[in-house]
Amino acid sequence: MTSTTTAPAWTFRNHWVAHVATHALMRPERPALRFRGESTSWAQLSDRSRRLAAALAERGVGEGDRVALLTLNHPWFVEAVLAANSLGAMAVPLSFRLAPPELDYILADCTPAAVVVDAPLAPLLAATEQAAAVGATVVVGEAEQPVAGEPFEELVAAHEPIDVPDVPEDAVALIMYTSGTTGRPKGVMLTHRNLQVQALTCIRAMEMFDDSDVGFLTAPFFHIAGLGSTVANLLVGATTVIHPLGAFDPAAVLDAYEAEGATVVFNVPQQWDLICAQPDIAERDLRLRIISWGAAPASDATLQAMGEQFPDALNVAVFGQTETSPITCVLRGAESRRKLGSVGRPIPSMQVRVVDEEMRDVPAGEVGEIVYRGPNVMQGYWNKPEETAAAFDGGWFHSGDLVRQDEEGYLWVVDRKKDMIISGGENIYCAEVENAVASHPDVLEVAVIGRSDERWGQVPVAYVTIGAQAAELTLSDLNEHVSGRIASFKLPKDLVVSREPLPRNAGGKVVKGALREQDRAAG
Repeated sequence: MTSTTTAPAWTFRNHWVAHVATHALMRPERPALRFRGESTSWAQLSDRSRRLAAALAERGVGEGDRVALLTLNHPWFVEAVLAANSLGAMAVPLSFRLAPPELDYILADCTPAAVVVDAPLAPLLAATEQAAAVGATVVVGEAEQPVAGEPFEELVAAHEPIDVPDVPEDAVALIMYTSGTTGRPKGVMLTHRNLQVQALTCIRAMEMFDDSDVGFLTAPFFHIAGLGSTVANLLVGATTVIHPLGAFDPAAVLDAYEAEGATVVFNVPQQWDLICAQPDIAERDLRLRIISWGAAPASDATLQAMGEQFPDALNVAVFGQTETSPITCVLRGAESRRKLGSVGRPIPSMQVRVVDEEMRDVPAGEVGEIVYRGPNVMQGYWNKPEETAAAFDGGWFHSGDLVRQDEEGYLWVVDRKKDMIISGGENIYCAEVENAVASHPDVLEVAVIGRSDERWGQVPVAYVTIGAQAAELTLSDLNEHVSGRIASFKLPKDLVVSREPLPRNAGGKVVKGALREQDRAAG
């Protein structure tokens, strides 16, 4: 006789809400998250996120809505993402490093039904015009001054958890904002399926075959590197240690590695330089088995130092972008030295071509744009159908990265069509900075380029032309004017002023190559 009883629909789903619910049943007391020495178990994570979901639903949040998150790194962020996704809503992480006008644009674009904000960041939210249009505000922690909104913990305590939901894998889980060449941010729509492919990529690259690993997170959650490195832990049931954000302190990070027994860690190359230079590193009791890096190139000296300080750990480099969830290429172990400067080979789930402007494949060794197809490629840009269509021109996602590929399939990035600067792992788009600098009344024209920097990898440098009658313009004067229009890490670190026009080609575009040559010659 066949039973008519069926398993709950969510048990057939493959996304992080279902995975957390599974771990809550199978390993309820095991730590899912660790923060400042305190644990959140899998049972607590599932229960608390579904209680918050009930509170959000009561306040009108439903399927297809957006829930914005303006927070630092902590467990409440993860709970809020799971709560939003439990309702079929999309979580929208926001960078607390943005200036109010930048934040205001994103809020106007995504029109969140609710926002979760850390109490100390509430003044930043309040400084935006769009804050008044948000339906519900949930405040994490306590502020020195009263802030508008309902306390996170009170909402969790006052509601019963909703049932584990049946959310389809093709539903949008996240909208991650990344700046475009026009200077306006674009919301990258990532589905649950995108993120599960990312999880499988990490599991394969990091050899995460069971729940014994302890992942360590230093990247901010508003970066895809933050959530992108967490999703594998949520799938296999491994613990994620969330390190508090702030100025990078290599000694404190090593202390935390020791105390938490970290096994899988990621840092940008500049951070690895600082870690490897610690004088007591050889005396540390560390369990690191995967030392991963990305977001910027690593030098031979950096790779050598990593190998010397962590001889038993596997060195793994990852490459990609927000639109691809993010990893598209991986470089592992000894290949990091043999293929110095390479971003690795494409992951197995990704279709990759290197093409010219006519979408024709270029021969090995020649430069072309890398284009992608695969289940980890975004659904599109939120509210931007034209930009989405352009990004998928010809049926492939156009990365904007110009690369060359060798006969073995390894890839090297040689330039960026998107004219992007990577500074300390942060992406700075020249057009954003140029738009802000151009608002100064004395600036007639401006071009921003990246300059190599030992500490940050690259820093933005502004070349400007000022009017004949204008007084001399200094870097401090310019940045005082620009401050508040763009985030502080995007401010020019040097200024080159001229009363002569910038070099342009026959099409009227500034020849940035000439400026880069001039900058190198002057350096």
